[in-house]
Amino acid sequence: MVIKLSNRLFFIVFMVLGIPGAAMAMAAGGGEHIDLTSSWVGYASLFLFVVAYGFVMAEEYTHMRKSKPVLLAAGLIWGLIAYVYASHGFTHAAEVAVRHNILEYAELFLFLLVAMTYINAMEERLVFETLRVKLVCAGFSYRQIFWITGVLAFFISPVADNLTTALLMCAVVMAIGKDNVKFIGLACINIVVAANAGGAFSPFGDITTLMVWQKGIVSFQTFFNLFIPSVVNWLVPAAIMVWAVPKVNPAACEVDVKMKRGALVVIGLFLMTIATAVSFHNFLHLPPMMGMMTGLAYLKLYGFYLKKTHKNGPGSKDYDPEKAEERIGDTVAFDVFRNIARAEWDTLMFFYGVILCVGGLGFIGYLAMVSQVMYVEWGPTAANVMVGILSAIVDNIPVMFAVLSMQPDMSMGHWLLVTLTAGVGGSLLSIGSAAGVALMGQARGNYTFGGHLKWTPVIALGYAASIMAHFLVNGRFF
Repeated sequence: MVIKLSNRLFFIVFMVLGIPGAAMAMAAGGGEHIDLTSSWVGYASLFLFVVAYGFVMAEEYTHMRKSKPVLLAAGLIWGLIAYVYASHGFTHAAEVAVRHNILEYAELFLFLLVAMTYINAMEERLVFETLRVKLVCAGFSYRQIFWITGVLAFFISPVADNLTTALLMCAVVMAIGKDNVKFIGLACINIVVAANAGGAFSPFGDITTLMVWQKGIVSFQTFFNLFIPSVVNWLVPAAIMVWAVPKVNPAACEVDVKMKRGALVVIGLFLMTIATAVSFHNFLHLPPMMGMMTGLAYLKLYGFYLKKTHKNGPGSKDYDPEKAEERIGDTVAFDVFRNIARAEWDTLMFFYGVILCVGGLGFIGYLAMVSQVMYVEWGPTAANVMVGILSAIVDNIPVMFAVLSMQPDMSMGHWLLVTLTAGVGGSLLSIGSAAGVALMGQARGNYTFGGHLKWTPVIALGYAASIMAHFLVNGRFF
């Protein structure tokens, strides 16, 4: 796919990819900073990042995991920067800057690792499969499933990540829709929009909201002021698209799947972990990842209990195949380290590469240039609306990092606005969010880039309506 941009917009797209902690790195370096924006190093670094990100966007076609090109680009970019600084006698400036980037990444990495482990544990305990089967066998019509999957995607994504939520709901749609391409396509669009909108009003719903919360810019409870704008963002396009959903009533089925032993406790421990992370951050002023790592201990201890009390596995003297499910609920002992190993390591490595890549671009000196154009010349409202549009083309993570590192002088209302737009802007295109990209693979041939693009004007209407709703509902924050 070729995306044509004007020269000025092309400049903004790739200049906007700033760095978290760039200002701190400069300060820590004792003023040892060289403007490399017009040097060969700056141009080479931009080229490396653009090529690497081109491979990321083409992952669906090349089948090369997205972490590989950005990891290589990160090393090369910082190698060039360190070479120039060392040749000027500034031997530690690049080192200090890299360490600040790694600290940013470490907090994000540990937080996400725990969240992914809990999601995998719930999946292993058949929490999601049980929900899927109950929906599939309930005998709902296509239009009812359209609304049910949208509502569930909206309300599950604030707790679980929007990618897992979208995949779960898509599995329901695929099982019920079977060969009805029109229904599957519309339902998948609805799921992507709902999952992205639901994640925008919760610190846990999206990586961008998590970054804003960890930075301490927006408090935990303040995020929920975005609930109504998020609802509007999903409800407007859903209310229009539902009229195109076929009026079909698929037959009900009789399949019974039960959650494994301890599934409800794992869900409860996950909620306790979230509460711990919020309490550590709000009351003890510790990084949220400290609370999440403490919550990982909850799961580890409970996993130890499940393993010690597991008496139903094959080979056990108490093993009875007929009573296995009835007495214990599973035949394989719970292993928390298996769930840790099943984390999305490619995604975690991708975050490392992105943070280090855009960190290098910011340290080179492009950050101040973009800040001047977007937040001074355009103004915060236009800039924040553009952030959402850019996030449909470029991943919203580096874009949000850029805004956080610029630290523009904005009211709380505008910080909430950029959180909203960065979260829901990816719904404008199927490639604009992880949920959309994943569903194109899961529902291959049914949910496509072109099929989503057909409804982009309707989704854009919801995007504009959500921004208006934010100004109306949260006017006191401006």
